[in-house]
Amino acid sequence: METRLTYAETLSKEPKRWITTLVIVLAGLILFSWSASALQSNSTGGSGLSVAKGIIIGILHPTPSLLLTLGSGGVPYLLFETIAIAFLGTLVGAVLALPFAFLGASNIVPRPVALVVRLAVMAVRTIPAFVYGLMFIMVTGPGAFAGLLTMSTCSIGMLSKMFTESIEELDRGILESLDAAGCNTFDKIRYGILPQLMPSFSSTLIYRFDMNLRDASVLGLVGAGGIGAPLMFAMNSYRWNDVGAILLGLIILVLIVEWISSKLRTKLMKGE
Repeated sequence: METRLTYAETLSKEPKRWITTLVIVLAGLILFSWSASALQSNSTGGSGLSVAKGIIIGILHPTPSLLLTLGSGGVPYLLFETIAIAFLGTLVGAVLALPFAFLGASNIVPRPVALVVRLAVMAVRTIPAFVYGLMFIMVTGPGAFAGLLTMSTCSIGMLSKMFTESIEELDRGILESLDAAGCNTFDKIRYGILPQLMPSFSSTLIYRFDMNLRDASVLGLVGAGGIGAPLMFAMNSYRWNDVGAILLGLIILVLIVEWISSKLRTKLMKGE
């Protein structure tokens, strides 16, 4: 007579694999700890674990003077420079992306023209921001202006693509209604096109500014202005307390910008 096992009985009869899993995890942790302890720092002469300990202690005990200094070497000034690079880069990139967006929309221009423009935008997007940063630094020298040019160029690719998608989703029925009502071209743009595009364009710009703020922080590592260069110098000289102060300021800035941008995007989506 065939008997059916319950779910609990089936689980009880399965082989116990947790012991094998535990042994594998412990062996992996032991190997990782052994390999980390074998790392040596040429500058400090300590092991990798001691360097990691110094990083954690420095981040938890940031330099107060660096956080409170309002001069050019303080964290507030460096954060303000980073915000300026990200904001102006987004603004300039948006202005330059508008012609590419309209020329890449297949519902406005012929398809061959739209295809060529989209290929050009795709080519711009394939190059990483670090490469653009190094290129502009060779032309203009290190500084905030190189970061501005880098952010603008990187913004063109993404904004053009997003703007083009918004333009292609325009409701043609609204434009036909305005045309039937005798509206001129300016009226159709003012009352038919801009109300449809502005919420999408604004949301895209806010999102791109959020991305540029993080990229501007990283671009400082190659000398393109912002807070990245002081962070790199502090890490290279093993001043972990200064590293902690810079990272703390950067984290607070990103959280504030993220909160503001999420509120703005929510209002735009709700149409408030």
